[in-house]
Amino acid sequence: MRDDRAGALRRPIATSSRVDEITDRLITAIAIGEYLPGARLPSERALAESLGVGRMTVRAALSRLVERGLLETQRGREGGSFVREQWPTSSSASVHRTLSARWDSIRDTSEALSRLYGVISGAAAENRSDGDVEVMHDRLEKFRHAASGLPSQKADELLHLAIIDAAGSATLREVIIELESRISIAAPAHLWGSPEGMRTMEARALVDHINLVQAISCGNALEASAIGREHAKIDLELLEAALAQSALSQSALSQSALSQSALVQSALSQSAPAQSVAAQSVPSQSAP
Repeated sequence: MRDDRAGALRRPIATSSRVDEITDRLITAIAIGEYLPGARLPSERALAESLGVGRMTVRAALSRLVERGLLETQRGREGGSFVREQWPTSSSASVHRTLSARWDSIRDTSEALSRLYGVISGAAAENRSDGDVEVMHDRLEKFRHAASGLPSQKADELLHLAIIDAAGSATLREVIIELESRISIAAPAHLWGSPEGMRTMEARALVDHINLVQAISCGNALEASAIGREHAKIDLELLEAALAQSALSQSALSQSALSQSALVQSALSQSAPAQSVAAQSVPSQSAP
């Protein structure tokens, strides 16, 4: 019988701090719209690889999200972990911790992505084939008619990949997807923001997409580069909005806690004199 003890010793241990960190990352990914309601998360193995942790750590973090009602699990061939809710009030602390700790890196990477999208869009205008143009227009129409939320996000992903492919550079494709994965666990899918601002963001993205596909189709590299660079800044704007929202929620919770504490102190101070008077009104009993 084979002894698996040595193999067991080599397996990564899911420490509490690592589980906390990955839990925060996953909650944030849901809160900022990397994974929208109804979306299936990658497998435990894929998440472990992308997050640089062991599968036991990912499994423990996913279990926490199931307990909190953010995920549900389904068995079978089409099963997995599916998102139930996008931004619960309880997620604010996790979002604020995660984004604050990574903010310098997020901003720097977002700036690099914006510049690179400009380069890729210009290259697409110079190198696109008739087949590329046909694919881009087809995917533009699918984005135009996609329902808000997850279908729109998926259509956006396919359109962006078509533009990247039209640039004709495998190296640029590899680099931009790697950079996107530093921002979003769900890359190459883009952030989709909070439900409240989603339709406005989608309408803005549609205008950018129409203008970008038109510039690429006409071979206008300078215009395509400028549009692509500006369009890529949407991700950072959504992240800034999420950070601001989480900060406001944290402030509101702190104010609420202070108010509750003040009410308790006030109630205690008001009851103290009454208790004192009651104590004084009790007749003393003389010793026999």
